[in-house]
Amino acid sequence: MSAAAKPLLIELFTEELPPKALKKLGDAFASGIEASLRVDGLLANGATTVSFATPRRLGARVDAVLTEAPAKAIKEKLMPVAVARDAAGNASVALRKKLAALGREALAEGFPNAMLGSDKLLIESDGKAEYVYLVGLATGTTLAAGVQNAIEATLAKLPIPKVMTYQLADGETDVNFVRPAHGLVALHGDDVIAAKALGLDAGRIAHGHRFQGANNVELDSATRYEELLRQYGKVEPVFAARRDMIQAQLDTKAKSLGANLGTPASYADLLDEVTSLVEWPTVYVCQFEPEFLAVPQECLILTMKTNQKYFPLFDDAGKLKNHFLIVSNMALADPKKVIEGNERVVRPRLADARFFFETDKKTKLADRVPELGKVVYHNKLGTQGERIARVAQLAGEIAGLIGADRARAERAATLAKADLVTLMVGEFPELQGTMGRYYALNDGEPADVAAACAEHYQPRFAGDALPSSGVPTAVALADKLETLAGLFGIGQTPTGDKDPFALRRHALGVIRILVEQKLTVPLASLLNAAFESFGGKVTDASAELSAFIYDRLRGFLKDAGASTNEIEAVVAPLPAMFATVPAQLVAVQAFASLPEAASLNAANKRVANILKKAVEGGEAIATSDAAQEPAEQALRQALDAVGPSADALYANGDFTGYLKSFAALKAPVDEFFDKVMVMAEDKAVRANRLALLRDLRDAMNKVADLSKLAA
Repeated sequence: MSAAAKPLLIELFTEELPPKALKKLGDAFASGIEASLRVDGLLANGATTVSFATPRRLGARVDAVLTEAPAKAIKEKLMPVAVARDAAGNASVALRKKLAALGREALAEGFPNAMLGSDKLLIESDGKAEYVYLVGLATGTTLAAGVQNAIEATLAKLPIPKVMTYQLADGETDVNFVRPAHGLVALHGDDVIAAKALGLDAGRIAHGHRFQGANNVELDSATRYEELLRQYGKVEPVFAARRDMIQAQLDTKAKSLGANLGTPASYADLLDEVTSLVEWPTVYVCQFEPEFLAVPQECLILTMKTNQKYFPLFDDAGKLKNHFLIVSNMALADPKKVIEGNERVVRPRLADARFFFETDKKTKLADRVPELGKVVYHNKLGTQGERIARVAQLAGEIAGLIGADRARAERAATLAKADLVTLMVGEFPELQGTMGRYYALNDGEPADVAAACAEHYQPRFAGDALPSSGVPTAVALADKLETLAGLFGIGQTPTGDKDPFALRRHALGVIRILVEQKLTVPLASLLNAAFESFGGKVTDASAELSAFIYDRLRGFLKDAGASTNEIEAVVAPLPAMFATVPAQLVAVQAFASLPEAASLNAANKRVANILKKAVEGGEAIATSDAAQEPAEQALRQALDAVGPSADALYANGDFTGYLKSFAALKAPVDEFFDKVMVMAEDKAVRANRLALLRDLRDAMNKVADLSKLAA
């Protein structure tokens, strides 16, 4: 570290920041401060930055910041020499004014050979005309100026979810920020840097925990910020460290109860949010009455997490326990009142969930279906009642195509949305589908019908599970395809980044189901059935929807790691069934690795171009005995020899073996193009050669369009 380089601490103390935005605000604050200092040349080599974010502060410490940025070499183009000289050859009025504006008016005397310290004027051609340049050294940015720049630039670019306007103490000045700010710290080593922000002057006073720490914590140096806040303020200022504190305590408490918190992904968002709500976290164990466990655990979990920010606990089988964990901002010797208070608060919530569940069970899902006729789905597509009629019809059609029970698929589709009008889903929309499964089972519906009530929403996001069996799969496809067909049919297609109806997600769901469940159903059949379910009430946009889905297929394969050329080889021919696409892609990748591939791919592309021109020109393409050249005869014989064994491999689904069979054609293909003129003058000979190329293309491109590999 340079002798002049010291740690720089900047902290902005505020009222409670929005918890769901805190982590992003903290990261942006730190990166903004660092980026601005870097632009001003104030960072020493190897400088690193630490981010601080608590419910009431944003901060950053950069560990090596210079007191002044190094001087920079400058070369500024001023004006043409013709403008810079007056009639006597001296500095013109225009040049004198320009130099005065730059604080270097003395350079005008003795033009063009004057010097001022390290600065001088230089006459140089830019290739078109001669210009006067100012060359020299520019003074580096001072630390005070750099800190002020960094604070202003960072605050202006913070990703604030909603800006507040508040008034400063003078009673006149309005300030816009995410929350009112009450303190500013700017320390370079041990020294306060004069800076201002949001009506505040920088100092060295930080503030501790609202109840358990010192109100004012005087910082003697930037390096001791965390130490002093932890010791006297009872504040852990580092977001990640605070999160780790909570995680460790959660794990310890759960283990002591013989329980677990579930998968880390299941509570990661809650952990981040709770970390944003506390400054000195302490975890306590609470419990509720065991009789509440009779309610579906998803209901209890949701109300604890969403409404109360509590962490549910589970046994090894994943069953909810009647203990839960809370994260308090108070470290108390006797936490009895805190524990009892939280248990008292959660009890009415759980009682509400139990009431909703017991009341909902009194009405069967089938009896709720007519209520969907009162719920508007879309002003151009009718009610939810009309929609489920279409989905039921479509689910039956799809069930027939995939070998599932048609009657149960139609029944499941009819019931699948009925839980939308239940009390539980009205209170917790996130439970739609989940509650449908419980209520269907309570009504005595078949297991796969009940499963479809929940699983027809799947997959809801990347990596989500697929429907578990035929009936849920049929309903899931029907639900997604009806949405796609209906909205495409009324022109409500995604534009740019806007996709209000999540049609990209629906299309990807269809792709994943078809591909990963290996359903040998043509996409065209599904789209035809989807548009037919509307009975002519929407425009048949099958072509547009098909193109949209194939484009999503490209994205799906790209996410799987395939290259653009490999993807186009498989997708450009518009495969009718997606079930075989992964195997086709693997075959293309295996073929592309062969030493013969480059030559054959280039030949394939050449063949495609020749045939395209021939068709456009109205050329006849017909196999005959008009083969004249030995190379032409040799290629036909080689193609005929490969054909039977290759076809057998294709029939067995061995696409890789099929494509590799054609590696043997490299030599005869190369010889053909070396020695044979395809567009011969004799029409019969020409037609026969075109037919040979057509047969070669059709055989080699049966799995994928290999010409795309040569693109």
